[in-house]
Amino acid sequence: MSYITMAAAAAILASAASIASAQEAPMVISPQPQGDAPYGEYSPGQADQANPSQTYEAQGYASEKLDSGDGTFSMEEIKGTGHRFFGKVSVGFAKVVEHAFSRSGRPNGYILGEEAGGAFVAGLRYGEGVLYTKDAGEHRVYWQGPSIGYDFGAEGSKTMVLVYDLRNPGQIFNTFAGVDGSAYFIGGVGITYLARDDVVLAPIRSGVGLRLGANIGYLKYTRQPTWNPF
Repeated sequence: MSYITMAAAAAILASAASIASAQEAPMVISPQPQGDAPYGEYSPGQADQANPSQTYEAQGYASEKLDSGDGTFSMEEIKGTGHRFFGKVSVGFAKVVEHAFSRSGRPNGYILGEEAGGAFVAGLRYGEGVLYTKDAGEHRVYWQGPSIGYDFGAEGSKTMVLVYDLRNPGQIFNTFAGVDGSAYFIGGVGITYLARDDVVLAPIRSGVGLRLGANIGYLKYTRQPTWNPF
């Protein structure tokens, strides 16, 4: 056998051995990132958003989210939601909503929740609810803060908050100061206004939840419940 033939045979044997070794080696698969977000990007967990089964939408109170094209809610949507949410204050609620739209226009979010607290002259408010938007999902919120003015005693009542000029849900988690002289009351329903930068909140309350008069307190909205109003 010539040297070239022997070398060729050796090369063939070496190639075969290499192939066999590769076939015996275990296949290693790189782990893939979990969740909906691409690798290296943040994917919000369930704790960042309201549980759909625990929202007022699941109970039939929230709006059907008709497409307005600009992410805002119409007067008809807000009235329909409020009538289902509050119940027996239809006439007064409708007038208050008309006042709000005349003053501030169409909201791009609203909160449905419940509030408790109260005292004469100086009191505290604590509440929790769900922020609804058309283009940024639903988010559970909590609020607390002192209330200075003529308060109607302790209460536990439903509250609807119209939200204006909210660019992203994170802006709701802040402290909002009451707008002096903004209270409006008719037919057992009242509305006041709070503001922070460009964001305006308009809480609507009825019955024992009303706190009007010299109400110039503030409310602090948070992601988690807290008893500290400051």
